Amino acid sequence: MSDSLKSADIGLIQRIIPHRYPFLLVDRVEDIDGYRTAVGIKNVTMNEPHFQGHFPGKPIMPGVTIVEAMAQTAAVMVGVAMDMADKDLLVYFMAIDGCKFRRMVVPGDVLKMNLETVRGKPGGKVWKFKGVATVDGEMACEAEFTAMMDLPKE
Repeated sequence: MSDSLKSADIGLIQRIIPHRYPFLLVDRVEDIDGYRTAVGIKNVTMNEPHFQGHFPGKPIMPGVTIVEAMAQTAAVMVGVAMDMADKDLLVYFMAIDGCKFRRMVVPGDVLKMNLETVRGKPGGKVWKFKGVATVDGEMACEAEFTAMMDLPKE
């Protein structure tokens, strides 16, 4: 992997972040521009476990899982840029700021998450990102979040 790698499929995503079903919330990451920007894709399907209770008869993707999907996209972006496949990268939330929800996300939607790095550098532990999640070009969620990269010891 290197800065020239522009996308990550589900196989590479699973080699970078440890999340698995039912909490792996990004299917593909595209348009990776080094550490700067990336676009995450989440295909929202009815068979996801949170829809059993959120809400019966009116399935809506929980807002916290939208924010988590954006964070996973950011982790994959940085993981690709830092060549972190198979290196046990862990990422932890430190803060979520200015989070707003504008539209419901429901089964059948394709959630597109545009992420950009606000602060962070290769080898640094603390990173800040800005994310905007849309469905069919309509904003569903926006947030800034800070995360700590738990970089494995070499």
